[in-house]
Amino acid sequence: MDRLSVEHLLGIKDLNEKDIQMIFKTADSFKDVLNRPIKKVPSLRDITIANLFFENSTRTRLSFELAEKRLSADVVNFSAASSSVKKGETLIDTVNNILSMKVDMVVMRHPNPGAHEFLSKHIDAKIVNAGDGTHEHPTQALLDAYSIREKLGVVDGKKVVIVGDIKHSRVALSNIYCLQKLGAEVMVCGPTTLIPKYIDALGVKVEHNLQKALEWCDVANMLRIQLERQDIKYFPSLREYSMLFGLTMDHLKQLDKDIVVMHPGPINRGVEISSEVADSDQSIILDQVENGVAIRMAVIYLLASNINR
Repeated sequence: MDRLSVEHLLGIKDLNEKDIQMIFKTADSFKDVLNRPIKKVPSLRDITIANLFFENSTRTRLSFELAEKRLSADVVNFSAASSSVKKGETLIDTVNNILSMKVDMVVMRHPNPGAHEFLSKHIDAKIVNAGDGTHEHPTQALLDAYSIREKLGVVDGKKVVIVGDIKHSRVALSNIYCLQKLGAEVMVCGPTTLIPKYIDALGVKVEHNLQKALEWCDVANMLRIQLERQDIKYFPSLREYSMLFGLTMDHLKQLDKDIVVMHPGPINRGVEISSEVADSDQSIILDQVENGVAIRMAVIYLLASNINR
């Protein structure tokens, strides 16, 4: 069977285009499984996976858990918010304790960028990055690109604008890496204060006018304002942000084409996107959620094939 060029999924930066296409092809097969009456396959029956979430998450954690159970893996859930981490236990101690329970794979979300890389050098288990601080969120980028491919046929040559809080978003960085590796053109759009200084080095266009960005693009990916990561005020008020960068039906009606509208969730309705747009025919937000399970099944399955059983 084909194998990924990496031992762990630490970030999109480490994947090549062949890896991404392999993940997509595997996800296609699993999507068929998810649409069957019996949605389970015995592929990982003897594999144990620990989900370690050192930051709160509902959707990503549930999506991973569902993916693991659909593959028949044994699942251990660990929430650091109610654990010994609060009592001062280190990351390595926590993980070693879990590994002593003979875990084969660790799916982890952690507030510190690079935590997964650190872990991969110290423990003998496959690591999947479910988000590290403001750094990367690889499975979200994979499911976003997969959803574009499903809707438009290809990603290559498409124009994608990522709108909103680019500075604090791990989704934005992973999406930029993934889309560029698949041949898409990428633009970011938002207030100057929320566009990071290093953005030019990534070879993406920058636009501060939402309507102009929409006229340019085939796909608009609307990001949530990450107020929980903002230590200072980056714009006067949510109302003002929404007036300048919130996507409404008025914006879409001014275009002479249909564009695809995406959102990684959770949505702040009426802030970065209106309810009318989120629920419209141009929105593929619910498809993204469904595709998230298939993509995560594919990633886990392909990494597990490298486990010596």
